Amino acid sequence: MPPFTVLHVCMGNICRSPMAERLLVLAVRERLGRLGVDASGADGLVHSHSAGTGGWHAGEEMNPPAARQVTARGGDVAGFAARKLRSDLIDAADLVLTATADQQEYVVALRPDAAARTFVLGEFGRLLGALSTDGLPPAEATPEGVYARGVALVAAADAAREGAGTLPTDDLDDPWGRGDQCFSRVADEIEETVQPLAAALLP
Repeated sequence: MPPFTVLHVCMGNICRSPMAERLLVLAVRERLGRLGVDASGADGLVHSHSAGTGGWHAGEEMNPPAARQVTARGGDVAGFAARKLRSDLIDAADLVLTATADQQEYVVALRPDAAARTFVLGEFGRLLGALSTDGLPPAEATPEGVYARGVALVAAADAAREGAGTLPTDDLDDPWGRGDQCFSRVADEIEETVQPLAAALLP
């Protein structure tokens, strides 16, 4: 059983999507810790990774202010290297979260069959907050349990947005070159989605 795979997408893959990638990892680890489960197995439950639509920063480390936000919140930035978005990354993802509506459109244009599992990050957080989890598979801290619940959660979110568009407030501002205060605000907005996502996936 594969881990439930979340692909985060922004433009350069050095600011927003890396923060989302590592802050989701952190949220899953913290959730497991509260359950008394060994957090070293988090990657086997949820695989969080990222890529950029631009690709010109491929191989670079996370932008320093972005890295500071992740580490200040208890996350880990080790081993990160930016990369360009590829079709196979989309194909392998159970959930694609983009920083903006433009990037969502880019993903869907590249892989139309991914439309039902591709959301703007803020949009997904907004939908998640309104969803009832009553009809979902039970929350279990096992690969099978997290995968089944995650896939059902994405399907429920897709059904909930039927006919509705994204809101301008769903987009994450690009903090590139705008200083730590802006990066902190964007990281806060990311946490508003990834922390409830981790909570929805795990008991």
